[in-house]
Amino acid sequence: MRHPILILLCTGSALALAGCNQGPTTAEAARAMKSVNVVDESNLSDIMLTVADPAEAIAYFANASAESPDRIDLKRGLAKSLVRGKQATEGAAIWSQIVAGPGATDADRVDHADALIRANDWPAAKAALNTIPPTYETFDRYRLEAMVADSEKNWTKADSFYETAIGLTTTPGNVLNNWGFSKLTRGDYPGAEKLFTEAISYDPNLFTSKNNLVMARAAQHKYDLPVVTMNQTERAQLLYTAALAAIKQGDVSVGKSLLQDAVDTAPSYFEAAQRSLDALEGNSNG
Repeated sequence: MRHPILILLCTGSALALAGCNQGPTTAEAARAMKSVNVVDESNLSDIMLTVADPAEAIAYFANASAESPDRIDLKRGLAKSLVRGKQATEGAAIWSQIVAGPGATDADRVDHADALIRANDWPAAKAALNTIPPTYETFDRYRLEAMVADSEKNWTKADSFYETAIGLTTTPGNVLNNWGFSKLTRGDYPGAEKLFTEAISYDPNLFTSKNNLVMARAAQHKYDLPVVTMNQTERAQLLYTAALAAIKQGDVSVGKSLLQDAVDTAPSYFEAAQRSLDALEGNSNG
């Protein structure tokens, strides 16, 4: 004899399983697909903004922005990709549309100023930074403020902005290099030397800072290479930089010796150094 309770339980389970096996409604499916698409699109956007080829990123965001012109995130992606692709003027034009529209943030205004600086439009960059409230304090904002002050030769303000920017980041190597170059252009060679040395202490791979450091030292007639990490190729290039600075300052014999050291140090043929050395020797023999 079959038990009614068991039959009832089995029937109930079958009905429950049947209910679970039913597909989602059209509305539920659409919502699910939209969620998946948003995640996929977000991941793709991140890839386009970081590791993708700039031209590919520009094409992607241009098409996506054209299809969804109200999407500010896609416009941001296009502007950033244009700047990354060395099309700063075009990027600045997109940023100007973004900051003029609804939903714009102070971060957008900073990016707008950055694009304008890269496009060498310093007055417009200053105007863009002036639209940002003083309460918005970020590394990028003060880094750009320092660069604008530099362009105006407002050294006191530049120094203040550089110092503030450095206090807002844990990786100040590049901004220390910029500050050092500012000091170099002013003729403050000891100050520049100190800042380039500090930049290298944060990032030993900053060859630009190493080269600038050699120039700052050479301007003080200190032609020996600084004690910093360098490979053989870098050493040869730095010797070449020191040699050219020495020759420019009239220390020709020192420059000639440094050129020879550069040629001897280089792991492969150093054409520029050898050509300069040959020219010096030709002049001395003539």
